[in-house]
Amino acid sequence: MEYLKKSTAPVAENDERIHQTVKAMLAKIESEGEAAVREYAAQFDQWEGDFILSDEKRAQLIEQVPEQTRNDIQFAFQQVKTFAEAQLASLSEFEIDSAPGVKLGQKIIPANCAGCYVPGGRYSHAASAIMSIATAKVAGVKTIIACSPPKNSSINPAIAYAMDLAGADIILEMGGVHAVASMAKGLFTGVPADILVGPGNGYVAEAKRLLFGEVGIDVLAGPTESAIIADDSADPMTIAVDLVSQAEHGYDSPVWLFTTSRRIGEKVAEIMPKVAADMPNQEVVQSAWDVHGEIILCDSREECVKVSDDYASEHLQVLAEDTDWWKANLNNYGSLFLGEGSTVTHGDKCSGTNHILPTKRVARYSGGLNVHKFLKILTYQEIDEQANLDFSSVGSRISRVEGMEGHARACDWRLRKYFPQQQWDFHVYDQKRYD
Repeated sequence: MEYLKKSTAPVAENDERIHQTVKAMLAKIESEGEAAVREYAAQFDQWEGDFILSDEKRAQLIEQVPEQTRNDIQFAFQQVKTFAEAQLASLSEFEIDSAPGVKLGQKIIPANCAGCYVPGGRYSHAASAIMSIATAKVAGVKTIIACSPPKNSSINPAIAYAMDLAGADIILEMGGVHAVASMAKGLFTGVPADILVGPGNGYVAEAKRLLFGEVGIDVLAGPTESAIIADDSADPMTIAVDLVSQAEHGYDSPVWLFTTSRRIGEKVAEIMPKVAADMPNQEVVQSAWDVHGEIILCDSREECVKVSDDYASEHLQVLAEDTDWWKANLNNYGSLFLGEGSTVTHGDKCSGTNHILPTKRVARYSGGLNVHKFLKILTYQEIDEQANLDFSSVGSRISRVEGMEGHARACDWRLRKYFPQQQWDFHVYDQKRYD
């Protein structure tokens, strides 16, 4: 493999400044509760009003959304909902008789409350509201709390409409670390979230990371990443347009090209600055490309797969012949886009697969947000008296191999109780001593 363009960014390290800031904010909220949140809301959002969006104000915001925007949001919602329903149907409860007298099974129970963060800073991410809230709703989550930072007098009307359509029970006009903490701790709502989901800036991501354990989270997220695999059949202009489309996420959003064609790689390197220059946010796009962009020339499609799987990008496009081969052989990515007709924008906005996806190589071991993230898969067992002859005997012996006498005696007790006629060579509790 050969770098035709290599990233000049320093090796990624934890941002200690963000970490310390978020840690201090969470500690203050832990000790002072809602008073601290009100202080942070005034400081960061210039907000001093009610945090819970009233039914009346919700209706007023929805009324401001143009009909075409409503129709588009409804279209995206239906795609996401349909895909989430198919995910739910792929998982089922079951019960098996694993041995005579032994029943094993699993139950599927949704989280009681989900907290859904919807960004509203540089961009107003109405699609993110659909991705998180609609998926939680399909999963059967009882209470869904959504939040988004307000601008001027309210959250963005299109976001409010998307939240309402997707099924948010409570909407908080609040953003940032204090919003994440409020949802986790049930401030202002009285219902603490069991899981926090949704994209956000570095502070939001760090807050979720520090709260993980107290609550569940969707993914440990960093800046948006996108990669394209291309062979000599690809159109360089399509590649450049699609790389630019993802570089606009931010100054630190890497975009990568893995190609088996030197011609394609060199042409993309040539035209990327020109395509970036046409963008209204040229500075953001150009910086992301200059500092983080890479073009890697591979000797074969097999080497392309190896490189791609190592990068484990959040979004992965394949602009190459024989897309079925690539689909069968690629393993590490957040979401896969096959063929020229599929661009990451489709997944980000309206195709139906979720756009809340793993970054920083997390795709090596985890997928993105899906219905299953909101579900607990709980197991159970029921073992009758006769089956205890085998299962308690084995359980007792393994426990003693491990040095866990109390565990062994719990099995011993059942053997003695269910089979009193047999002689057992182990400690026997004398119940009369405890009566």
